[in-house]
Amino acid sequence: MDWRGTAILLSVRRHGETSAIIDVFSEERGRHAGVVRGGTSRKIAPILQPGAQLDVAWRARLEDHIGAFAVEPVRSRAALVMGDRLALAGLNAVTGLLCFCLPEREAHGPLYRRTEQLLDLLGQNEVWPLAYLRWEVALLEEMGFGLDLSTCAVTGSSEDLIYVSPKSGRAVSRAGAGTWAQRLLPLPDALRGFGEAPDVEVAQALETTGYFLTNHLAPDLGNRPLPDARARFVDAFTRTL
Repeated sequence: MDWRGTAILLSVRRHGETSAIIDVFSEERGRHAGVVRGGTSRKIAPILQPGAQLDVAWRARLEDHIGAFAVEPVRSRAALVMGDRLALAGLNAVTGLLCFCLPEREAHGPLYRRTEQLLDLLGQNEVWPLAYLRWEVALLEEMGFGLDLSTCAVTGSSEDLIYVSPKSGRAVSRAGAGTWAQRLLPLPDALRGFGEAPDVEVAQALETTGYFLTNHLAPDLGNRPLPDARARFVDAFTRTL
């Protein structure tokens, strides 16, 4: 059993004296784990940095075995985050969330392509937080918890949509909210893809997507807590406002 392709490195952990177990995310194979022989060596360890684009070849005797990877570097992203606290926090949030929510060996091609595009923007801090927000929206959609922000869940109107229902993930207008407004989540224009998306709106939108990650996605995955890396990124971003 074997396959080869390009993949994004999500995580690395030591295995025995000289090897490492890595998780990668590929377009056709999804999240996939395997052993890298000599993964702690001076030659290979520098290649195994989360976020790196790798050419990987996986082989195992049986398909359900963990198998072994041979890896070659395609593109390192270490230089994009070196000395940049926000970029590093963003990279860790992306890889952490993907490790958290992706099932093993299940293809998610559209999400893979979005992730690759997002990581290529690392270091461009003027555009990256908005790109990250859109990636979180896509992640929720891919995992089956997409937001419906087109029309009001109460009135059916597409005008003056300023809230999101925490239960259904649907938009709610000012008129439709009524006395329930205090219990609804904010819906800034940035979350709907409208307007100039100032950072304040992006931060507000991340509160809303964070609610659905924590209260809808996480319980569906066994009620494990979200990776701390996501909160650290949001904190690093809000400190820049």
